[in-house]
Amino acid sequence: MIMKVFLNNRALFRISGLDSEVFLQSQFSNDISKIGANRIQLNAYCQHQGKIIALFWLMRSKDSFLLSFPADLAEKMKSRLQMFILMSDVIIEDITNQNIQIGLINEYHPGAFSINENLSVLINPASESNKELISSHDEWIKACIDYHIPEVFLSSSEKFVPQMLNLDIDEVGVSFSKGCYPGQEVVARLHYLGEAKRRLFAFKSEHEIKVGDSLYCSSSKAAKLRGSRYKGSGLVVNSVKLHSLFYCLATLDVDLLDSKITLNNEHGPTLEKINNE
Repeated sequence: MIMKVFLNNRALFRISGLDSEVFLQSQFSNDISKIGANRIQLNAYCQHQGKIIALFWLMRSKDSFLLSFPADLAEKMKSRLQMFILMSDVIIEDITNQNIQIGLINEYHPGAFSINENLSVLINPASESNKELISSHDEWIKACIDYHIPEVFLSSSEKFVPQMLNLDIDEVGVSFSKGCYPGQEVVARLHYLGEAKRRLFAFKSEHEIKVGDSLYCSSSKAAKLRGSRYKGSGLVVNSVKLHSLFYCLATLDVDLLDSKITLNNEHGPTLEKINNE
């Protein structure tokens, strides 16, 4: 399947100035100095308790950086990033309306920024004609679910630590050798002194799945101990309906992976784990 998708649900910021790289290095979870040419680097922006406020697709563009992320976080991100500039030579611009972000599925373009071998993002001026683009995001979201690429929206901001979204695996979104950033002590402590009890997995169902829905396991110890106060053993991170099925990425307690998982409560629809299909 070859496809071009209009990603009009994403914001785009440009970070420039002499101190821009140092500034981003001090704020984000990954090692900014290792961003390759025409590559997208996942970066978590955490609060001091290690919870992810936003998850960025970070790109290096000439002497500046581009941040792509869900549009509903734009206002929150601009004001928060602006707080930490202080006396640094850093300029933050919202350039969403001046550009079009295009998701490429299995299509090579020399100017695109690659997420992996199959997915990349092309950024064009809004003035250019893009008549061949597909306006529905469904195929793109399904592709991101297939490759376990998570998202953080305004509704799910500050609900996950990086390990819950698998960002620590192969350091795809977290560097454990770079300098400090907000929440770094909490994230590093979990990495070196313990194991993540909750991880990211893909699921499907014949019934509707929405971001923020909880994953419920009636046989879990937490459900038995907390009774009606049990909030679930995971959360839906992103979801999509494609054809007749619903697909999602969701966090789940790893010790429940082989258990029956239902949505929101014990009477909810059953979720079926997707095994690399």
